[in-house]
Amino acid sequence: MTGLAIAVVGAGIGGLTAALALARQGHAVTLIERRTGFSEVGAGLQLSPNASHILTQLGLGAALRRVATEPARVVIRSIRSGKEIGQVALGPSMRRRFGAPYWVVHRADLQTILLDAVRSQPSIRLLMGRIVEEVCDGPDQASLTMATASGARETLTVDAIIGADGVWSKVRPAVGNAAPPAFRGYVAWRATLDRSAAPASLAGDETGLWLGPRGHVVHYPIAGGRLVNVVAIEKSAEPVEGWAAPGDGAVLQAHYASAAPALRHLLAQPRQWLRWSLFDHPAETLAKGRIALLGDAAHPVLPFLAQGAALAIEDAATLTSLLTPGAGAVQQAFAAYAEMRLDRVRKVQGEARQNGRVYHMGGLLAFGRNHVIRRLGPEGMMERYAWLYDFRPAT
Repeated sequence: MTGLAIAVVGAGIGGLTAALALARQGHAVTLIERRTGFSEVGAGLQLSPNASHILTQLGLGAALRRVATEPARVVIRSIRSGKEIGQVALGPSMRRRFGAPYWVVHRADLQTILLDAVRSQPSIRLLMGRIVEEVCDGPDQASLTMATASGARETLTVDAIIGADGVWSKVRPAVGNAAPPAFRGYVAWRATLDRSAAPASLAGDETGLWLGPRGHVVHYPIAGGRLVNVVAIEKSAEPVEGWAAPGDGAVLQAHYASAAPALRHLLAQPRQWLRWSLFDHPAETLAKGRIALLGDAAHPVLPFLAQGAALAIEDAATLTSLLTPGAGAVQQAFAAYAEMRLDRVRKVQGEARQNGRVYHMGGLLAFGRNHVIRRLGPEGMMERYAWLYDFRPAT
């Protein structure tokens, strides 16, 4: 397989990673993004070893170490009492066990690092402000039609199309899956605050996970430790509109009014909250012909296992490993990709949904959950996900 002309639709974390990896493999990539600029406000993400290993292999390790934080542990607490339930070993334990770090990072920092690397590749053409309207497969080539805000249209013909355009993917119907994503009954609130404003007991180099029957809260340091990222999950019968709907902090504080004092203090600090609804979609067809999907376009996953970005990075690495010189036709490579990824992404989706149920247990079920967490201990809790963190793309 000589160098291909490949269109990647969507310049999020997965699309940027795919474009970079494919260009370094010798392919000519057109990266298409509907936004006219890049902006990520108040968002952090977790890069477990299955993802950090791939990014390091792409030569991004030094840049990431300058902006990422490496928490020593996850401390699990009860929302109501504030008492510690247990811990998950991170930090040195993750490095020893899986050969790569468990980083937490501001999404904008990771995006900037990837974007700088993409822009340094002469074989990547980045098109901003284009909305993909139609995707067509063919026996010899595939094509897509895109439009600008002014209505100008352009048709691009390529050897392969990769849809990395998120939960509401415009590419997904082209592989035969037009069903919309399903709202899963949760709204997430996100914010950042200066680390100095966080309660001293919650401002260390660790991730906090607070469990309760009405929702849960996660927080961890980002931006090289200068900020704390906070995500609070609220059960909700109705979704909110958009990905960054403003939220009234007083409403969230009322929802967690019975929380332990330290958590209430933390939730009272942010000046701005943004909300988004949690959707997922059963992983079904990941590729068809010359069209493949990755990340949330292929298998949106609830954030209760912190694997959304990691799975997209895995997908990008797997696709690149299959689109190599000497490989078979594009259709064969994409079929192999779908076969390699489907069981794994379905398992991750299922584990994330299960975590949502476990995090929100009450009464005797919560008592039993807490007993299991304590019995396993920090290393045992880490080891539960060895199958997840030890992933390496096929070579």
